[in-house]
Amino acid sequence: MSTRLSQLFVRTLREDPVDAEVASHRLLVRAGYIRRQAPGVFAWLPLGLKVRRKVEAIIREELDAFGAQEVLFPALLPKDPYEITNRWTEYGDGIFRLKDRKGADYLLAPTHEEVFTLLVKDLYSSYKDLPLSIYQIQDKYRDEARPRAGLLRGREFSMNDSYSFDYTDAGLALSYEQHRAAYERIFTRLGLEYVIVQADAGAMGGSKSEEFLHPTPIGEDTFVRSAGGYAANVEAFTTAAPAPMGFDSLPPAEVLETPDAPTIESLVALANSAHPRPDGREWTAADTLKNVVLALVSPDGTRELVVVGLPGDRDVDPKRAEVAFAPAEVEAATEADFAKNPLLVKGYIGPWVETGALLGEDSATGIRYLLDPRISDGTEWITGANIEGKHVFGLVAGRDFASDGVAEIANVTAGDEAPDGSGPVELARGMEIGHVFQLGRKYAEALGLKVLDENGKLVTVTMGSYGIGVTRVMAVIAEANHDEKGLIWPRNVAPFDVHVIAAGREESIFEVAQSLVESLESTGFDVLFDDRPKVSPGVKFGDAELLGVPLIVIVGRDAAAGMVELWDRASGERTSIPIADVAAALA
Repeated sequence: MSTRLSQLFVRTLREDPVDAEVASHRLLVRAGYIRRQAPGVFAWLPLGLKVRRKVEAIIREELDAFGAQEVLFPALLPKDPYEITNRWTEYGDGIFRLKDRKGADYLLAPTHEEVFTLLVKDLYSSYKDLPLSIYQIQDKYRDEARPRAGLLRGREFSMNDSYSFDYTDAGLALSYEQHRAAYERIFTRLGLEYVIVQADAGAMGGSKSEEFLHPTPIGEDTFVRSAGGYAANVEAFTTAAPAPMGFDSLPPAEVLETPDAPTIESLVALANSAHPRPDGREWTAADTLKNVVLALVSPDGTRELVVVGLPGDRDVDPKRAEVAFAPAEVEAATEADFAKNPLLVKGYIGPWVETGALLGEDSATGIRYLLDPRISDGTEWITGANIEGKHVFGLVAGRDFASDGVAEIANVTAGDEAPDGSGPVELARGMEIGHVFQLGRKYAEALGLKVLDENGKLVTVTMGSYGIGVTRVMAVIAEANHDEKGLIWPRNVAPFDVHVIAAGREESIFEVAQSLVESLESTGFDVLFDDRPKVSPGVKFGDAELLGVPLIVIVGRDAAAGMVELWDRASGERTSIPIADVAAALA
């Protein structure tokens, strides 16, 4: 039976939704694929479900092809497994928590590692049961502070999450490559350009993590790549630190007057005018050591200050800082923080130096001092003297000051050297569409997943975790396949194979169109038939452009002569062909 537009549960809109920021959000709502229910929460209409199911089918086919098996967990889960792995706390405000009528704690699952692990623990006990790969396609829930961009960042979203279980590291490596290759095939079939980049594992944990990013100007992620093949998310980029240098011949550091110079810009200007370099080169921001005070708020609410020294020509990248100090949230220090720590002289903060010329070791602030990797031993800096109106010139790392560790929080810029030596990097924007992790034994250790090996010895299982955002991928496909008039779905995920339009008022046109629809359906085509009798051809064409079925057949005035028009939405080309040739042309 054909799908008749006169009976389809859909209403197209001529105006954009007021909260739509990106094309996919705007067009999916206007075309009647989804409807907003709450911020970041959408209802799925028949057209939207048809596309979503086709995306899901491609995922299932490729995972099933290498032996993965599908299961399904509930979205409502008890607190206990997540408390064992500490993620009940680590997720902080990022998850939906609730209590049942007896006071027991539950959550709407943001991800399912814990319960997958416990399921395998419950059923398997021998190495002979492994390797195992199981997956689901299930809704997830995260309490996004600012849900935006329709399906691209919502509070409820559908995800394929897959998990592999092995008892050796070699087995994990093989399972990881199987999933990674399957994901490559999936995105190729979906017609999505992708770049595989090194990524930070975040709250998931694990030893190896890679993201599949779709390059797009609206992407939320910045990634870097070099001509030599290096690619990484900026959060995972590691700075190529300069080699340590000798400093025996360097002159001693000197504290100089620098009034009214609390910013890098004002400091550089004053240094060039009042304290010029002996070699005649001008001071630049790259010669200065900026000391940034951050507040780290742990999931339990504990607040800790940390000072990070980085080159003055760099700024803090919030995402890199978030990764560096996870699971704590990172905030700028407040006036109240400075008031509680009078040794932090705002605008003139320097390192706690070992020479005692500035803050001596015994006048400890109790605040950790970390350094950007570029601040290597032997490098010289202008930096704050921890005294109002004074800076230190020629302060040498490794000679005059040390740190409590390294912090990779500075922004990455085009031209930075790739850490693998493959040359300078360029920056691009991308949208995450998939992520693969080698989790290792983190969750298995926490939850006691062990099996007997060949020697009868209990060994901890090693795991992989793999995810594709199903509903996000659908939105990304829409972003990549539209024009100013509407959607243009790739054929393998389009809601229908062909959209037949009866364009006219004559009964004979509708009879020919009906006959054509029946013929196409009998040969296996999924057909959307615009059979609305009192709707003008212009409105029908406008709806066809909006809905996005890639191939459209227009049955109009030439139908009496046995001719129809084939309209390719992607190219815009319209071709007059005999009715008898339509099926072949579509195929």
